[in-house]
Amino acid sequence: MNGEDFPTVIGPDAKFKGELTFEKSVKVLGSFEGQINTKGNLDVAQGANIQADIEAGSIAVEGEVQGNMAAADLIELRQTAKLKGDLRCARLIVTDGASFVGHCNVGNGAVNKMGPSATEAGRNETK
Repeated sequence: MNGEDFPTVIGPDAKFKGELTFEKSVKVLGSFEGQINTKGNLDVAQGANIQADIEAGSIAVEGEVQGNMAAADLIELRQTAKLKGDLRCARLIVTDGASFVGHCNVGNGAVNKMGPSATEAGRNETK
């Protein structure tokens, strides 16, 4: 994701609530609360604060995220990242210094369906 062009940027002074949906990549420098969906890449910059469930092609985090994340490919938690929530992805990189509190499912089987987690699906089958 290095050198990625981000056609959409949410500036450092922006604060949004709601649902954001993008076809291409997005970079968040400000604050957001709600839900984010993109087929492209999501970059959460250092200083950004997100309280949301996220689904994306790939996700790179340098700021703070509270919520669950699912990526079709890669989730990267960089040195300044702080994540509280569960994650599902095909590949995971956690850099020394990153903070992560939650559960993770990593591997091709973890993202076959970007819907409910395997635990939630199991609960629904037993009812």
